[in-house]
Amino acid sequence: MKILFTGGGTGGHIFPIVAIAREIRRIYPKKDLEFYYLGMKDEFGLIMLGQEDFKIKTIVSGKIRRYFSGSGFSLSQMSIATLYYNIIDILFKIPFGFLQSIFLILMIRPQLIFSKGGSGSISVTQSARFLRIPVFLHESDIVPGLSNRITSKWAKKIFVSFPKTEYFDPAKTILVGNPIRKELLEGDNKTAGDLFDLTFQKPIILFLGGSQGAEAINDFVLNILNDFLKEFELIHICGRNNLSQVEAESQVVIDEDFKKYYHVAGFLDEERMKHALKVADFIITRSGSGSIFEIAALGKPSILVPLPSAAANHQAKNAYAYSQTGAAVVVEQDNLTRNFFLDIIHNIFLHPDRLEKMTTEALRFSKPMAAKAIAREILEYFTLE
Repeated sequence: MKILFTGGGTGGHIFPIVAIAREIRRIYPKKDLEFYYLGMKDEFGLIMLGQEDFKIKTIVSGKIRRYFSGSGFSLSQMSIATLYYNIIDILFKIPFGFLQSIFLILMIRPQLIFSKGGSGSISVTQSARFLRIPVFLHESDIVPGLSNRITSKWAKKIFVSFPKTEYFDPAKTILVGNPIRKELLEGDNKTAGDLFDLTFQKPIILFLGGSQGAEAINDFVLNILNDFLKEFELIHICGRNNLSQVEAESQVVIDEDFKKYYHVAGFLDEERMKHALKVADFIITRSGSGSIFEIAALGKPSILVPLPSAAANHQAKNAYAYSQTGAAVVVEQDNLTRNFFLDIIHNIFLHPDRLEKMTTEALRFSKPMAAKAIAREILEYFTLE
């Protein structure tokens, strides 16, 4: 049994693959199961998958950079440099990646290919179509990316996270949610206290900057830091590359009396993240699908700050779809100002019934069994074959 996974370039693609692979192994612990990964070269993703015993192959990956005006696609907004890179990718990288994929898939000979989308996946799924290998795909966001929209035309099954996901054929679409690693639900408050040196004297807020656009959130946190720490204890995940700068700037702005309430880290591995998620009373984060479904599964009230530069504005659409349940509040990045933000969070914490409702709706929305549902569908395919 050989399953080939593909997906491009970010934790939002890799973490669900890890979650699904773990569930397949839990359901089917026999030794005749092999997992492969074929996609773009990404150091973080390859380390993660290597730890999960994937056999990894990489290909050259091209990307079509698109710009949209209010009325649609806009060539006028595309710079000369962007046009140049598009030409290089379309004429050289994408065709070469396709030939690499054909060759490697013929070597691996998988019975099934599972795609998480992203620019690293399209050459692989196109090759699967050419070689007549069945493709399953999963879409995390309410607005599918270009690669998944293309792949959906020949995919045998399409798994989606949101009820009203756009573009796909309903006849082969299955609503499962976004796969999360069940280990993230196993955190412990005491361990979190030891890891982050928490005082537990105030409500604990977790600020997740994310891997993209973290600078804007970090700047905002530093701007309101003393006001915030008067009432809350803060765990601030600022991004691996931003840690030294944020630490230095926080030491300049923070009042001495508040230092014990501020805990900053660049990145949390799975072991530390599960404890941070568990101990948090409230979470502020970007609105990638992975973040939304993780905090929902833990029943955490939240404020979502969509990344303005996200393709097809998918983070904003994710955020507003989730907020309609009552589990979260959306604050656009342009509105992320001191007074506006503090008014919102004060209002929420002044009404315990609202916090309770946010928790209830988050849990109602959550789909913590998504990875298991997909794993069962994959294994059922092998049984039927």
